Amino acid sequence: MKKAFIAGMVLALFSGCSTKNQPKPQICQIDNVKAPSWICSPNDTKEYIVAIGSAPKNAAGDFQFQKEEAMAAARDALARRISVKVKNMFKQFKAATGAGNNQTFEKATESVSKQLSYQVLNDSKQLDIWISPKGTMFVLVGVPKKEVKQQIKTSLKSNEALYQKFLSQKAQKELNEEIENEFK
Repeated sequence: MKKAFIAGMVLALFSGCSTKNQPKPQICQIDNVKAPSWICSPNDTKEYIVAIGSAPKNAAGDFQFQKEEAMAAARDALARRISVKVKNMFKQFKAATGAGNNQTFEKATESVSKQLSYQVLNDSKQLDIWISPKGTMFVLVGVPKKEVKQQIKTSLKSNEALYQKFLSQKAQKELNEEIENEFK
């Protein structure tokens, strides 16, 4: 009996250790019901870069307006995934006053962040939709990866052309300055 108890304890100990290192499966739950996994963990597909948008049920019960709002939020998230400019400022202040037991410490921290995004999303489309029991609509929106790659290539070519134009204008200005200096 004692050996069975010890064997059971050892088995429980080892089985407990083996499950600690394994990730627990995540259950996507919204409004206390199981939701599609793409809502909690939106993963890009082989063909699409994706993002999620949501919109609460509106007072008018206008399904189309709710869908447009959710689609707009998803497209905004897509644009931020592809290209975003971030300005950030972080300030921190610390001060100690007094001495010994009468010493006080003050601390103030401030963080300000601003994010801007501008991205053309050609061929973006709704890939999936789900409405929670409380009426919140979730949409999965994707843009083809090939479209994003093409936009990046076009953008790079445009930037290269602008840089070449800048260099040309700079060279022309230098040439004009040299001619002016030579014939003064």
